[in-house]
Amino acid sequence: MDRLFLDANVLFSAAYREGSPLRRLWDRQDAELLTSGYAVHETERHLQGDQIARLAELLKRVRIVAEAPDRPLPRSVALRVKDVPILAAAVAGGATHLITGDRRDFGPHFGQMAAGVLIVPPRDYLAATKRRC
Repeated sequence: MDRLFLDANVLFSAAYREGSPLRRLWDRQDAELLTSGYAVHETERHLQGDQIARLAELLKRVRIVAEAPDRPLPRSVALRVKDVPILAAAVAGGATHLITGDRRDFGPHFGQMAAGVLIVPPRDYLAATKRRC
């Protein structure tokens, strides 16, 4: 079973619009969804009204993992300070995948393993696993 750590931008996109295609991640029976309090907080800062209610509903199927502020990351992964807690929590939470749409910061690492976590954009994950659904 895949263990998908959802970055804040994935949570945001799924909650922002009711018919978001990213909600397909929540329909998967072969995946456990994870995120961190840090990612949830970042998401909530940019939502309002019904969007916050949609996020709360989505989070019912997501396990919040502990933060990992002291977790060292591989030297090969250069991230801005704001993104380090995302990857650190994914690693500490035992995620198999970090699902992120952040091309600016994680884009150079798409398709690569970082401390045992495969970093992929949602579209690539969904396309690669479509036949398993």
